[in-house]
This record gives sequence, structure tokens and C-alpha cells, in this order.
Amino acid sequence: MSRILVLTLLGDDRPGLVEQLSSVITAHRGNWLESSMAQLAGKFAGVLKVSVPAEEAEPLEQALAQLSALRVAVECSMDSAGAAPRHRRLAFSLVGHDRIGIVREVSQVFTRHGVNVEKLVTHVSSAPMSSETLFHAEAVLNADASVDAAALKADLERLSNDLIADINLDELVG
Repeated sequence: MSRILVLTLLGDDRPGLVEQLSSVITAHRGNWLESSMAQLAGKFAGVLKVSVPAEEAEPLEQALAQLSALRVAVECSMDSAGAAPRHRRLAFSLVGHDRIGIVREVSQVFTRHGVNVEKLVTHVSSAPMSSETLFHAEAVLNADASVDAAALKADLERLSNDLIADINLDELVG
């Protein structure tokens, strides 16, 4: 029987962190399943899903706590096979002038419609002509079959006018 562990990682960015982390996981017969890692403001940050034999879960957690270069938080989780089935997946994207509160305003719309954020990736860039800062967001959303996609899109479009942003929402197939 294996266990699924979800790790969150944070430390000062430097070469060798992923190798050090993967060595500890491998030494405990862990299987690296999914991850998302990035360098943010000089810090190494990430999330990681690992499958490990049940008898190795606690020793792995103890070994991860001994890593001096990374702070690692470990949560035991159910495998995704035990999760509720996805009814509808939506792709969301936004490009607009950067300002405080964009993520909050968009996430409030998602919450009003009962939409869950499955994945969110954001970044800022300079606008080509004006050098103003643009905010970019891409998300994969999980919604119940009963969610009114037209109403969600209309709510997002109203927000788009307030934010002066280009917002797209599309149904994902498969």
C-alpha cells in the first residue's frame, strides 16, 4: 500500500536543491509524480506530489525535515483516484493592466459561481509600446455540471470592463 504526500517547499535559491530533494525521496523509495517549482524573488518555491510505500512515509517526512537548505511541509493526501469526479473543466485567461486586487476580484467571481481553481499561473510583463506593467493569469477551473457557463462568462466580462482586461473562458474537452 502506498501513500500520497503533497510537499510544499521554500528556501534560498541555489544550484542543487532539486537534486538534494530528489535524492532523499529516492532513498525512501518515493516516486516523484507531479511538481511545479519556480524561482521567485531569489527564493526557490514549489509543490510536489510523491507516492511512497506506507512504511516509508514517516521516515521520508523525518528526512525531509533534516534538509537544511529547504523548509518542507508535508501533507498526507488521498490519491486522485479517490477524488470526486470532474464534471466540467474550463480554461481561463486574463491579460490586463497590473493593479492590486486583480486575483481577489477574479477569485470572488469564481467563488460566487462555485468554481474551483485547479491550477493557476500568473506573471507580469512590460507592455510592448507603453512599458506599463501587464498582469497575465492562466487557470484551469473545475466546475459542477450545473454551473451556468454563460452567466459565469458574463460576470467575468463585467469584471473585464472594470479591470480594463482581456478575459477568456473556454470549455476544455477530455
